[in-house]
Amino acid sequence: MKYAFVLGTSAYIVPHGVISYANHETSNPIIKINSIYHDNDPDSFLSVDLDIKDMHGNGIIVHNNTALGTGVKILTEQNSVKVFGADGHVIIHVHQIDDETAMSLQLNITAELERNAPIAVIRIFGDFMTHDLRISAENEKLFINDDGYATSALAGNDLRFTTAGVVL
Repeated sequence: MKYAFVLGTSAYIVPHGVISYANHETSNPIIKINSIYHDNDPDSFLSVDLDIKDMHGNGIIVHNNTALGTGVKILTEQNSVKVFGADGHVIIHVHQIDDETAMSLQLNITAELERNAPIAVIRIFGDFMTHDLRISAENEKLFINDDGYATSALAGNDLRFTTAGVVL
């Protein structure tokens, strides 16, 4: 099974539903897709695990769409998980987009989606931290610390965020 993660205008297609933080010694999952929504199964839903921080450095642990600890609010729909900070702003939004929406993305992304046929396309928005990285994913760009990434579509084995940027 392949998953496509869309952050900004870039898509990363990997065989596992995991985004990790990596440094020279370790690799730790920060976003993990546990289950996806299937439009032909009304009991299915997107379920995620998160191990991130808000912009103040407060740890946020989510297991199967449930926050472990306090200070955040989780809002779920069948295809969406939003994590809100204590002040009400969205820290991260993990959204499984439907096939029609996925195929209306930029041409370079749709070409990779057609070629790799992922089981789900997951769009991530937010402004959060992990370890020593600040990650900001918006409609137009993905920023890791001060480096911006735009308009790419890549396939690889593991999606990792590092101090050097995105590594596949």
